[in-house]
Order: sequence, then C-alpha cells, then structure tokens
Amino acid sequence: MTSKRVGRAGLVLLFLILLAAVLAGVLAPYDPNALTGSPFERPSPQHLLGTNDIGQDILSELLYGARTSLLVGALSTAVTMVLAVAVGVCCGWMGGWVDRLSMKVTTFFLTIPFLPSVIILSAFTNPGVVSMSLILGVMSWPHVALVLRSQTLQLKSAPYIQTIRAMGAGNGYIILRHLLRELRPLLLYWTVSRMKTGILMESSLSFLGLGNPVAKSWGSMIYYAEAKNAIITGAWLWWVVPPGLCICLVCLALMMISYGLEETGGERRQSR
Repeated sequence: MTSKRVGRAGLVLLFLILLAAVLAGVLAPYDPNALTGSPFERPSPQHLLGTNDIGQDILSELLYGARTSLLVGALSTAVTMVLAVAVGVCCGWMGGWVDRLSMKVTTFFLTIPFLPSVIILSAFTNPGVVSMSLILGVMSWPHVALVLRSQTLQLKSAPYIQTIRAMGAGNGYIILRHLLRELRPLLLYWTVSRMKTGILMESSLSFLGLGNPVAKSWGSMIYYAEAKNAIITGAWLWWVVPPGLCICLVCLALMMISYGLEETGGERRQSR
C-alpha cells in the first residue's frame, strides 16, 4: 500500500470518528449522565459496552466523550499553528530586530519543560476545554515556529520571490499569496501532528484528574475507571479498553494522514 493510500485510509477513519462525535446525540442510546442500569453491568443488548460504577451507559459516555477530546485537540492545534505562523513565517520574513526578538522569545519557551509546565498550569487554572486548549497551544508552538522560520528563510532568497519583491509587492501579499502556499504541505503536516499531541495530552491530563470533572472525555473515563477500581473488579474490559482503543484509533488515523502528507510534500519539493 502506497503512502497516498495510507493517507486516504487515515482520512476515512478520522472522518468516521468525527462523524460519530458529531452525531453523538443521535447514535448514543442514552443520556451519558443518566443512570440507566445497575452498577458494573456487563455488555448486553441494552448496554452494548456495559455500565460504570453508578449505572451510566459507557457507549453513550464514549460517543459524547469524543467531542471533548477532539475539540481540545482541534482548538489547541489552532492556537499552536496561529502562533507558529506569526512567529516563524511573519517574523522570519520581516527579519531585523523583529526576528531577533521573536527568536529570543522562542528560545525562552523551548527552555521550559513541556510536560511539567502543562501539568502545573492545568492544576492552577479552572478546568475546561478553552483553558486546556490555550495551555496546550501556548506551550506547543516553538518547535513548529523554528521549522517554519527555517523554510521561510529559504523561500525568502528564492529568485521568484525576489522578483515579486522587486515588482513592488507588499509583505502581506507575499506572505499570504506565496509563502503560505509554498508552506502548505508543511503546515498540514504539523497541523495533523499537533492535533495528535493535543488529543494525547488532553487524555493524559484528564487521566491525572486535571480535566473538567463534569465533561465527558476519553481521558476522564479512564480516570474514573481507575479511581473506582475497575481493574480489580474486572470492569476494565468494557470501561477502560473502549476509550483507550478510541484514543489509539484517532492517533493511528492522524499518523496515517501524516505519512501520506510526507510523500506529498516530498513530491512537491522534487517538482520545484
């Protein structure tokens, strides 16, 4: 199977997961917060994935939890990419003191340990989708910015870019119409990569109890399963495995898409 086919398969898998999250209100058999069965019910026709310790339907939790996990991944990725483009592309193109200052800020953020800082910030902020997305986004942009800046500096010296500048084109026009278009494969690759990181980090933080205790998410499902001794009672098979499998499937889909984008980017570079 070629990398393009792998990428398309990843897109299909991701689309199905996104569709299930969007249609959670239709697909979920019960309200995820309603007590619809006895505690620790095994999978049955009434509850396909069983129930948790208070009788909530796990399949319904799984579908609604996808919304939170995917939303945090998408929002944190948006924050990361906006900051990375602003610093890496715009400041790299402008050069001078703007570029030097932005690189000092980038270097400062790179010296901050990612995981400990995210955990500390999450512990001292109100748990929620927006706050978690902002924390993950603000702490994830420096590496992407450095890569984009490196590519921007190479494009900046390209003959056709120099010709466009000589014709009087403004900075905004060149960045929007030419630089970002040339950087599109790289931007798509890092968008997919950062979304995978965002989903994994949301699940990790929720598993540590730093997520919203009210909102359903895949990480919080595993957290409550561990807190309620699902491993000991045997309920882990239908309480822990499904959200863990969903996290793995989303990451697999995103990795497949990244693999496909690598070949597309390579072909684009060879054609120039």
